[in-house]
Formats: sequence, structure tokens, C-alpha cells
Amino acid sequence: MENNKIFILLLILIPVMIAIAFLKPSTICSTSNECGTACSINPEVKPMNNTEIEKEYKNKLSPEAYRILREKATEKPFTGKYYHNKDTGIYYCAACDNELFTSDTKYDSGSGWPSFYKPVSDKSIITKIDSSAGMQRTEVLCGNCKSHLGHVFNDGPKPTGQRYCINSVALDFKK
Repeated sequence: MENNKIFILLLILIPVMIAIAFLKPSTICSTSNECGTACSINPEVKPMNNTEIEKEYKNKLSPEAYRILREKATEKPFTGKYYHNKDTGIYYCAACDNELFTSDTKYDSGSGWPSFYKPVSDKSIITKIDSSAGMQRTEVLCGNCKSHLGHVFNDGPKPTGQRYCINSVALDFKK
């Protein structure tokens, strides 16, 4: 029985891992408000290297937000500013303002982090296997800037059965 579960999990995860491997690397806009990638609009703009991109994020984000979003840390449970938020609105990526989740998909999972059962769209987030911390989990990344948001688990409510367990620091909220 356990081997069947592992086999099914591999059948699902291998195509996801292949798709993630072919995703275009992310860039963020520079402080001059240009996208940082070479393009036909402004061919003089050279692509930013990873060091430059991370420097931009360090300048934009608080130290805690940088540690969580870019270094894949986790905030302490039950401490996040959006854990108890019940306002109606949209949750955005704190690094790039990408729409991630709506308040109508947020629920109290009792986990200590804001939990959602569905992202705004299939493109708003991406997932990948995370084997850190001595266990295998599914990491949730921003679909735009690839920043670490949290993890997703298969113990959520209907209709999806998913629990997107997201760090508050990784989110911005707008009513």
C-alpha cells in the first residue's frame, strides 16, 4: 500500500519538477523602474544578474521579509499580522505585488499561519519539492518572482483539499 502511494506521488511530481526546471528565471524591476531584462522597448537595458537582483530585494524588503521570501525561512507560528485577518480583500506577494489569494479562500486551519484552500489562479503560484528540515514537503513560490511563500499540504477543506500555509511576512493585503 505504501509503495502505491509513493508511486502515485512520483507520477504526479515528476511532470511538475520537469515543468519547474524549464521556467524562465525571474527578474524584478530596478529602481529606475525598468524591468531589468534586455528587450525591444529599451535594448540598452542589460539583464540583471542574481547578485543585482538580490541586492534589489534586500533594499526593498525588511530584513525579516528578505530572510523569509528570499532565504526560505519561516516565521514563528501564531505571530503573523495576517493570521487573524478577516477583512475582505486580496493577498499579494510582498516582494513583487503579484496577486496570490483572495480572502474568501482563507480559513483558520489552526496551524499558526494564514491558510488558503486555493490561489487566485494557476499562474499566481508555483510549487516544488522541498526536502529540507528532514522531511519532504511541497514549497509554494510566487509565480512571478519565485519568492518563497510557504508550503502546501493535502489536508485542507473542500473543494480542493489543499492547505496553502503561507508566511504573513510574505504577504501584503489590500481591501
